[in-house]
Amino acid sequence: MDYQNIAAHSRVWIYQANRFLSDKEVQSIQKEGDQFIQSWAAHGMPLAANFLVRENLFLILLVDEAQAKASGCSIDSSVGFIKHIEKSFDLDLFDRLRVAYELEGEIKLTKMHDFEVLLKSGALNAETVVYNNLVGNKAELESNWKTTVKNSWHARLLP
Repeated sequence: MDYQNIAAHSRVWIYQANRFLSDKEVQSIQKEGDQFIQSWAAHGMPLAANFLVRENLFLILLVDEAQAKASGCSIDSSVGFIKHIEKSFDLDLFDRLRVAYELEGEIKLTKMHDFEVLLKSGALNAETVVYNNLVGNKAELESNWKTTVKNSWHARLLP
């Protein structure tokens, strides 16, 4: 299903890579993701899903559960797909202790501890743009994924 046609309430999972992907890697991963969602099913029912790679860093999987709910087995198969991508492209997509933020118009990656140090030193602040990978649906992805520290879970790291 095209991204534009997937409903705002669609469930979303965001996997952040531990490094930026090359354009060639993005093309390959996008192709594999498109193939995966074509066959992704829950209890034999095809899932209305979308897969995309954003900013050469984030792998995003969406599913419209109004048509068919993602079951435990189907979620397991999506995790298996993501682990396959990890292995194939030498990535870590499950490190939740890395923060993606913007500095001077560029996305930077750092460990959470180092991000907290940057906040405490004043190098970054409450207005710093961060990527909130905990958004739960497409509407939140579009409105609150790219946000400021003060408007995300990152606010708990502020001094």
